[in-house]
Amino acid sequence: MHEIEPFYRWRDYYVASDDALSPFNGREYSEFQYSTKIYNYFIHPQWDDIGSPTLFAKIIYANYQMGFSVIELMGEWNDCIQNDVMFLKQNVINPQMNQGINKFIIIGENVLNFHYSDDCYYEEWNEEVTDEGGWVTMVNFREHILYEMDQIHLSQYLFTYNNILWRKLKPMAFCLAMEKLISHKLLV
Repeated sequence: MHEIEPFYRWRDYYVASDDALSPFNGREYSEFQYSTKIYNYFIHPQWDDIGSPTLFAKIIYANYQMGFSVIELMGEWNDCIQNDVMFLKQNVINPQMNQGINKFIIIGENVLNFHYSDDCYYEEWNEEVTDEGGWVTMVNFREHILYEMDQIHLSQYLFTYNNILWRKLKPMAFCLAMEKLISHKLLV
């Protein structure tokens, strides 16, 4: 797990630690010192701690004028024991929403498990962004995680897309492509 690092090819466009509006502004990272663990496994030091012992994040792109944020996740999303959605919402999402972000693309390729509790935070998140013309979408989550999310009907609050080849796109092209997909879904 220590070799799985956040997507870095968009660093020419955005770096959260250099963004004065980012909740991770001013963070310093080591390339060589591994100190953070999920359970007994070290993870790459570029992941950001959101307050959960099992779920870490990286804002890989934010565009305040267009209202977009792309957040990559790593670890186990455990709402049942850790209430990870609360940490994500309070420590990452809310600060970005306060800066005008209302379209969230959550990349889940490195989320290994999902354990649900209730849908209160998801409902709140959905209401807050849709009131501002926004949305939340989950991209490239594993099938068993999407199945678990369907068990508590999170699809009423979140859009989901799999097999999206986003890494080859520039960040704005990716955001606009996702917006087009979601707009099409909203019209259906």
